Amino acid sequence: MSKVVSREIHLTSRPDGMPVPENFKLVEKTLGPGEDEVLVRNLYMSIDPAMRPPLSNGQTPLDEPMGGGAIGKVVDSDNESYPVGCYVQHRFGFREYYLSKGDDLQVVKPEGEPLTTHLHILGGTGLTAYGGLLVTGELKDGENVFVSAAAGAVGSVVGQIARIKGCRVAGSCGSDEKVEYLLDELGFDYAFNYKTCSIAKELHIGLPEGIDVYFENVGGKHLDAACGQMRPLGRIPVCGMVSAYNNKGARSEGVTTLSNMIYNRVTMKGFVVYEFAHLRDQFLSDMRQWMSEGKIKYRETIMQGIDQAPLALIGLLGGENTGKMLVQLAEDN
Repeated sequence: MSKVVSREIHLTSRPDGMPVPENFKLVEKTLGPGEDEVLVRNLYMSIDPAMRPPLSNGQTPLDEPMGGGAIGKVVDSDNESYPVGCYVQHRFGFREYYLSKGDDLQVVKPEGEPLTTHLHILGGTGLTAYGGLLVTGELKDGENVFVSAAAGAVGSVVGQIARIKGCRVAGSCGSDEKVEYLLDELGFDYAFNYKTCSIAKELHIGLPEGIDVYFENVGGKHLDAACGQMRPLGRIPVCGMVSAYNNKGARSEGVTTLSNMIYNRVTMKGFVVYEFAHLRDQFLSDMRQWMSEGKIKYRETIMQGIDQAPLALIGLLGGENTGKMLVQLAEDN
């Protein structure tokens, strides 16, 4: 195996509030593959809100390459399980090349769909939406569903699955353009720009009979408004609280309506995607069928080049993306 020069992104200082480009550094590193190793050229990497808290709480180490979901192509291999030319998925994005023994790689075999979909709608993002709504949220056909950050990668899938299940779906987002996307392209029953209105008032209009399932992506004012309008035996699957991620300790704004949970017997429960690993085959089958029938649609916001990865993360946290935020690291030659 020959040596390659790989550029990678290091975290060099911990952000206070919204990350800035100065918190990151582009570093070159020479990789020299050895016996039984696999050299992966990363093609696309995922940018996710959950990347933000580890930057401040110490889980992301300083002066080392950052991690994140990525898909690449094997370009050199001394491991017969991962031949040259095969696609693999792993957790080592934020770098152009990744050197592996193979135990942290998963082979990806597209069935006609774009490769990028395995980083969102057919990957962990889609499984998060699927399991969070159907398992943690215990969705029943015909219920009333509210989704925050509904134009994002997870929220957009949640809303569409709920519509497939015959539910009335309302979604919040951060721009009028995203409202149009939710209504006109994704088929939401109601959508609103939370930056220009009262969330509670919009929920009364969009879901006048109340909320059975609130898929929580934002926290703070969204959770406060939703808790006050939950129906008896309602469920709140907690996927994320992006409004708090730039705050010290990821502390959310106060919620004043939690007492509504008592007599309405509302359940609020957090979850993580690996809980649903056993559902992966059924998830892929359902999702591919819904995609082929035109019932599930998606958008991607793609930035180009490893040097743009920090700006992609900053942009995601600022709501600049519609659908999945990705960074393309190389052409698939």
